[in-house]
Amino acid sequence: MLRRSLVLAIACAVALPALAANERTALTLYRADGDQLFSTGGDAVSGDGYAVVHERRAFDLKGGVQDLSIDGLPAALDSEAMSLRFPGKNTRVVSQRLLLGQGFDGAVAGLVGHNVSVIGESGQPIATGTLVRGGDALVVREANGQASLIRQYAALRAADATDFARGSTLQVRVNGGSAGSTTAQLDYPTSGLGWRGAYVATLAPGNTCRMAFDAAASIANRSGRDWKDVSLKLVAGDARRAKAPPRQEKMFMARAPAPMAAMDMASAEPHQATLGDLRTYTLPTAVDLPDGSVTQTPLYDSRMLDCQREAVYDTGMAYQPPQPRMERDIGLPTNGVPVVSNLRFKAFDALPAGYVRVLTTDRDGNAELLGEGRLDDTPKNKDTTVSLGNAFDLGATREQTAFTADAAAHRIDEGMRIHLTNAGDTARTIVVREHPGRWRAWTVTSSSVKPSKVSPELLEFKVEVPANGSADLDYAVRYTWTDADLPK
Repeated sequence: MLRRSLVLAIACAVALPALAANERTALTLYRADGDQLFSTGGDAVSGDGYAVVHERRAFDLKGGVQDLSIDGLPAALDSEAMSLRFPGKNTRVVSQRLLLGQGFDGAVAGLVGHNVSVIGESGQPIATGTLVRGGDALVVREANGQASLIRQYAALRAADATDFARGSTLQVRVNGGSAGSTTAQLDYPTSGLGWRGAYVATLAPGNTCRMAFDAAASIANRSGRDWKDVSLKLVAGDARRAKAPPRQEKMFMARAPAPMAAMDMASAEPHQATLGDLRTYTLPTAVDLPDGSVTQTPLYDSRMLDCQREAVYDTGMAYQPPQPRMERDIGLPTNGVPVVSNLRFKAFDALPAGYVRVLTTDRDGNAELLGEGRLDDTPKNKDTTVSLGNAFDLGATREQTAFTADAAAHRIDEGMRIHLTNAGDTARTIVVREHPGRWRAWTVTSSSVKPSKVSPELLEFKVEVPANGSADLDYAVRYTWTDADLPK
């Protein structure tokens, strides 16, 4: 098969189809939980993400039955959920067919209905006219009404297209209505577009925990189409989708690379509103979303927040058995559980789900990463915790110091010791979280440190550990029950 290339020769602006001059395309983007959309590996069309597109398209109708072609659509749109509506009741859609864009063939299909010149191998024009059919064999209808079937060619020149379609093409047959120009509303959902929160917390120097907090929306476009000067609404929350996203083969296009993280710093804060049980953020200015790009735009102005640093030892083995566990060893770990460093703060406003990067300024003046954590959807004034990783200088081991079980007396007594170490040069407070798991009814009979929190499934202590030293936490728990508590 001959190698072919597409050559663009822009001769004039086109009116079919085009966006209405006074209407912007509006995108409603939903949260993307996966990382595939935001990865830097390649320029592939993605089946991840979800967005709803609202476009206004202008057409020159002839009246009666007419075939229309709408090109440049995303390659990953949902073909079963497309809606094309004409004003009034006279013009109606008889049928519609979506031609999925796939590389060269998709670009040729997008030129159907446009004026083209077909160029042979030696550069000579073979035919000029309206492209009626694409694919391996082209059908071109010339000005004199004759049609040419062309199987071998080297290039196509488009005289009435501003860009070659890289996405899909919608072919629509309409019927009725009067001749003249009209504007139709085109709505459809597509994958390949999505967003999530992107947060940076920079800890201020000093003994008190203060941080500069920057909140942005990270918007990814791998839909197979550029979006220019679009109105943008971001939806936060978990909108359930019954249909699984389409699987897309990786499709790479040769094109100039788009900036991967362009921050629109000129924008003011988005306007917030509710959408059912969801929350929306409408950007105050139009944005550009080039295909294969990740764009960031501010959600809130940067601000200083109070915070708390905490070191936590927690086995995480919360369990309520159906009956008291009488055996001495119930499988709780004695070592190997790290002390984890956390950062806690209160949400100053609604914070959509995303990732928080926590930085601190080192001695050389550079801001370095302390850790990165996942932030779930967080309502205003709710406390949130970001795990930064394991604390290098802190360690812990646990051992059972006493155990007696008396089934006749309906009682179990158990003593535990948590040995904490600190290899750092400053004293640290370690939060120890224990989960008494032999039975649901228990009481603390003794402890070397007073518990800071007690709940049916949690026993929490705050233990001071000196610099370059260690400390022990000793406590004892008694479990009790009656015959009526046991399963029959």
